[in-house]
Amino acid sequence: KHNESGKRAGKTTLSKEGPGYIRAKLYMAAIVAGQHNTDIKAQKTRLLKQGKTKMQALGAAMRKLSQICFGVVKNQTEYQPQVS
Repeated sequence: KHNESGKRAGKTTLSKEGPGYIRAKLYMAAIVAGQHNTDIKAQKTRLLKQGKTKMQALGAAMRKLSQICFGVVKNQTEYQPQVS
C-alpha cells in the first residue's frame, strides 16, 4: 500500500479492520516474538533485508502468530519452531 502524492510520501499504517482488542494483543505479542521467537525473528530479518518497513515486518509477524495459534489449537499439539 502506497501513500504518495507528487513529492509527498506519507507513512502507511496498520489496517483498522477486525476486532481492535485482538489486534492490540497480536501487536504486543509480535513485538516480543520478534525478539525471542526464532521463526518470527528470521522472518523479520528477511523482510527488513528485502526493504520492507519495520511496521510491515511487524504486521507479517502478527499474521504468522495468528496462524501459529490457530494451528496449535486446531491440531491440539505443542508449537514446534520450523527454523533450525
